[in-house]
Amino acid sequence: MILKELPKKEMQALLSGDGLSFRAGRFSVKLQSNITSIYNGVAHLYGESEALFQQPADFNVSIKKSTGLRAFIRPNAQFLFNGIKPFTPLPLNQAFPLLEWGLNWCVTNHSHQYLVIHAAVVEKNGYALILPGQPGSGKSTLCAALVERGGWRLLSDELTIITLNGQNILANPRPISLKNQSIDIVKGISDVTRFSPVVKDTIKGSVAHLQAPKISLDNYCTPASPCLVVYPKYQKGINSYIQELSSGESFIRLADHSFNYSILGLEGFKALSALHDRVSCYEYCYDGNLDEALSLMDSLLPS
Repeated sequence: MILKELPKKEMQALLSGDGLSFRAGRFSVKLQSNITSIYNGVAHLYGESEALFQQPADFNVSIKKSTGLRAFIRPNAQFLFNGIKPFTPLPLNQAFPLLEWGLNWCVTNHSHQYLVIHAAVVEKNGYALILPGQPGSGKSTLCAALVERGGWRLLSDELTIITLNGQNILANPRPISLKNQSIDIVKGISDVTRFSPVVKDTIKGSVAHLQAPKISLDNYCTPASPCLVVYPKYQKGINSYIQELSSGESFIRLADHSFNYSILGLEGFKALSALHDRVSCYEYCYDGNLDEALSLMDSLLPS
């Protein structure tokens, strides 16, 4: 059963009661919340995800609404993991982005059986394209375009999960997080009904989420072989160009983008080394022309 097949009252009762269990990417989550926007966000963005019953969850989380006087004066939302509060509360209207950021935190802090990189990652013909990038680099916009228009499968828009032998990238398809001008750009190439409402004035600016395609959700167990690491950098008005990077330079950059490279120690070094034995690496500066970018990414794949 998928979540959208659950009756509304049953889903609401589970959320506000013992918890609603469902698949979020490759992980199982048990979520409790008394906040309407959490129900709306989960029902809309995770409607095609598997509902889970009577099995332990990887992550037990809750998003709680403030109580007491705070419930009436500038109400906020608090993320909890196993009853622990790892974050400062955020304004109530940011509850759903807080859930998504919290789930990312759960993965990066509790998945040390893998090397986890802050990078989008997509797959085509069995090959994975890793897209690391700083905020504003156009990483998420390019990732969304590849998935929505380029025929690539979404593995993740935020977290590249690499097996410690460096041979496989594991899928973790969840809603694609878009910020600021990227929201309207991607709405121009997607079905707008698949977007969440825009939440303004977060620490990342305006934020909206796009449903992961059903084909990506259905294939969450299918890994991909690492093939390309492309570091995108959006620069308005430039002449787009791509240049090859050495494995050594990419190694240093990707280690810097990793959440747990230093925690894994020698295992992390071996995993990143094995990955770079299998990939070609590039730096890509582009002007925002997505048609050109999609064609270029396809051309980099093995024939």
